[in-house]
Amino acid sequence: MNRLIRPRPRHVPGVMNKTEEAYAQMLELRKRAGEILDYRYEAVKLRLAAKTFLTMDFLVVIPDAIELHEVKGHWEDDARVKIKVAAEQYPWFRFVAVSRIGKAWGVEVFG
Repeated sequence: MNRLIRPRPRHVPGVMNKTEEAYAQMLELRKRAGEILDYRYEAVKLRLAAKTFLTMDFLVVIPDAIELHEVKGHWEDDARVKIKVAAEQYPWFRFVAVSRIGKAWGVEVFG
């Protein structure tokens, strides 16, 4: 039996997927609790090399730093490489990779 392999849907700029929506809700709760000052969706696009860019999912302002959060349901190797390169090239930001683990959030900090 042949099974069709459906390609993953392409990201539409400015439109959150379900995982990003859930993370935005969590950020909003943190903002209301005073843990973070503010956050913005897809506010930062970084140039990593010629014709190579990384648009971070969330810019998160905390009292002592600016964090750039990348939210993934599943990590592809190229995405992990890009965030590592970005952390090396832009050391003044704190890069945070976030993934959903059940109802909790797994966090990995780069740089």
